[in-house]
Amino acid sequence: MSKRRMNRRDWLQSVLGAGLAAGNVGVFCGQRSLQVAPFVADVTPPLGHPLLGGWIAPARSVRDPLEAKGLVLQHGDQRWVLCALDWCELRNDAYDRFRSGLARAAKTAPDKVLLACVHQHDAPYADWHAQQLLDEAGLRDRMFQREFFLKAVERVARAAREACRRLRPVDQIGVGHATVARVACNRRVVLPDGRASYARSSFVQDLTIRNAPEGEIDPTLRMISFWRGQEPVAAICSYAVHPMSRYGLGQVSGDFPAEARRRWEAAHGNVPLVYFTGAAGDTTASKYNDGTDEARHGLAARLADAMHRAWQRQRRFSAPAPRLVIDTVAFRPDGPGHRSEQEYARLLAQPGPYFRRVMAALTLSWFRRCRAGRPVPVWLLEFGAAARFLLLPAEAFVAFQLAVHRLWQDGNTVVSAYGECAPGYIPTEKARAEGFAAGGGYCWVAPGAEKLLLDAIKRLHARSARPTQSREPSP
Repeated sequence: MSKRRMNRRDWLQSVLGAGLAAGNVGVFCGQRSLQVAPFVADVTPPLGHPLLGGWIAPARSVRDPLEAKGLVLQHGDQRWVLCALDWCELRNDAYDRFRSGLARAAKTAPDKVLLACVHQHDAPYADWHAQQLLDEAGLRDRMFQREFFLKAVERVARAAREACRRLRPVDQIGVGHATVARVACNRRVVLPDGRASYARSSFVQDLTIRNAPEGEIDPTLRMISFWRGQEPVAAICSYAVHPMSRYGLGQVSGDFPAEARRRWEAAHGNVPLVYFTGAAGDTTASKYNDGTDEARHGLAARLADAMHRAWQRQRRFSAPAPRLVIDTVAFRPDGPGHRSEQEYARLLAQPGPYFRRVMAALTLSWFRRCRAGRPVPVWLLEFGAAARFLLLPAEAFVAFQLAVHRLWQDGNTVVSAYGECAPGYIPTEKARAEGFAAGGGYCWVAPGAEKLLLDAIKRLHARSARPTQSREPSP
């Protein structure tokens, strides 16, 4: 039998056939279209595990499981991971470890992993170095259990790795938005004596505070979806509200956003939906929440209704190549009581209330990170000029999200906060002047943080695809 030299056409046909057999044509024939694959993993902690960093009751039961939901996106040789985790917070090296695990699984760089917590409170909370400091002070595994943390990272990484094997080309992205009714309100309430109070937390019994006007919120839920022809592949959305109706009873739960997510998926053929919490540092659901199951279900139903309306109102565009732009913020560190690093070390070492000691450990972890010159990242993943996903750090106030929408005026920016959570609350200077961060509290950034974060957002806007003419953002 004579040997025939394989020409380019023969080679392409043979490789294309191999690609079809493998179920991923894009990898084998140089596919330059956008490819997407969703993934999901269970991240529910075991009974007895600390919740909210150990300063509320530990897990006594599981009301509903916690999930990590995400997407792997690929275009050419570029790959990105978007993931929302039904946990309260990831801080400092715990955040980096989780992102690195996903990056290894997806064979991409950690900077291309955009990870956020949904921020439910009846859920795990982790700062690796802070837990090491607690261990040394005799408080082993009080914030979180590292064995469970590592298992959770591997579980989510395995799901992302499997998603990479089933990437599917998409030819369109959809963008939609809808107003959310009777869910969010601002923490800030003007009291009868004219003073401003930020006491409207997730659940408030004082009817004067609970029933005050909504105040400053972003009333809009925004959504981006990915399509193959007429077939939806996955979607992401965000809304700016603290995701708790009631917490602290030891019932592990994704609360009303997870319930809304499940309702929406069940009504839309189980199309995977990744829900992100927007810049909700100062927005809660307490105006419409009396702490009952009926209130939780009502919040979930109204949030799911907005998801449904955003889906129905979508406009679709040809799917462009994604582009990732990253900026950083070097916040000036602060801590509860505005103490020195040496004083926090003494507070940690001294016997006393756990809350005081864990706050000292968190502050030391943050101070050492800042001293090492590790700024806080802000990500912008854009899909041409059609749509974009912006990931902000920590508990940024809703004013920052509103500033984003004044810059990108098309309304097609899905904003998530709760990326790197180490800064805690990132308030406006107005809120700070009204006493929001008095004494430090759950805020690890010094005055001037507002301008630093706004400047990073402006720089991202200046580098984005065909920036629109708009007003300067200012909360």
